[in-house]
Amino acid sequence: MARMTMIEAIRNAHDLAMDREKQVVVFGEDVGYFGGVFRCTAGLQKKYGSNRCFDAPISENGIVGAAVGMCAYGLKPVVEIQFADYMYPAYDQIVSEAARMRHRSAGQFTCPMVIRMPTGGGIFGGQTHSQSPEALFTHVAGLKVVVPSNPRDAKGLLLASIEDPDPVIFLEPKRLYNGPFDGHHDRPVVSWKNHELGDVSEDYFTVPLGKAKIRREGSALTVLAYGTMVYVAQAAAEEAGVDAEIIDLRTLLPLDLETIEASVRKTGRCVVIHEATKTSGFGAELCAAVQESCFYHLEAPIVRVTGWDTPYPHAQEWTYFPGPERIKRAFAQVLEG
Repeated sequence: MARMTMIEAIRNAHDLAMDREKQVVVFGEDVGYFGGVFRCTAGLQKKYGSNRCFDAPISENGIVGAAVGMCAYGLKPVVEIQFADYMYPAYDQIVSEAARMRHRSAGQFTCPMVIRMPTGGGIFGGQTHSQSPEALFTHVAGLKVVVPSNPRDAKGLLLASIEDPDPVIFLEPKRLYNGPFDGHHDRPVVSWKNHELGDVSEDYFTVPLGKAKIRREGSALTVLAYGTMVYVAQAAAEEAGVDAEIIDLRTLLPLDLETIEASVRKTGRCVVIHEATKTSGFGAELCAAVQESCFYHLEAPIVRVTGWDTPYPHAQEWTYFPGPERIKRAFAQVLEG
């Protein structure tokens, strides 16, 4: 075991995957010589050469389009879109080509690619470096969507994503790269180097896609969250003294409905939290899924705590985020219902 940040765990996963399979190639903007804007690929080009880890032009549609072609020829590309906000030029390639490759070819071709994207706010990046577009991908049949919340999961989920025969959207919360947040501060509460979830095996291992993790057991209400919001929910529960069961979804598509249903049927109450805007956010899908399967077990309406329905507000970044105070009010609302 070693103590790693999420950045180091992601870098280690790349290294092990490239060492294990020569078909794995890594490319994107600044990922080669520079090692990525967040340093998640540092040292890979030096170790594996510029044929397997290389820089691409500033052309997101070109990056993803080239990766689709590589898949057809038997490679396993892991590409980085420098910020999730930059993925829009590549969206047609992701939806119309990568996601449909298996089905439109009647299984003759697969698309074993991973598209990594730093997501969410917390670095004062403004409107073009802070978006959370996960709902744009969970709507697309043929994709898998992953959002890790800690270094161990980041490594295991990334290796599982690389092994997967279909395209995986791998969203990395920027606020969690160096340590967890509680929603009150603009910096990590503690480094992963001093946090138990920073304990990561240096060996090759996978965390299965489609399996959620209960981060905090409880009986009063169920919290569904992912990424940074897992820690904000934990802080809110502790501050409010609420016996909340907090589920870290980890994979949004496919969704672990079994774990969600078991928890809501036990608690009878549910709060859904995400950083993205509320309207048509992934929380709406979670609410619908809980309503369909747990209606007769619910003691109160499901409550969502989300970002605002506005363009990302640079000047009010920390007000925009769901914080412990907003979440505590949601807890009170469902407990009074």
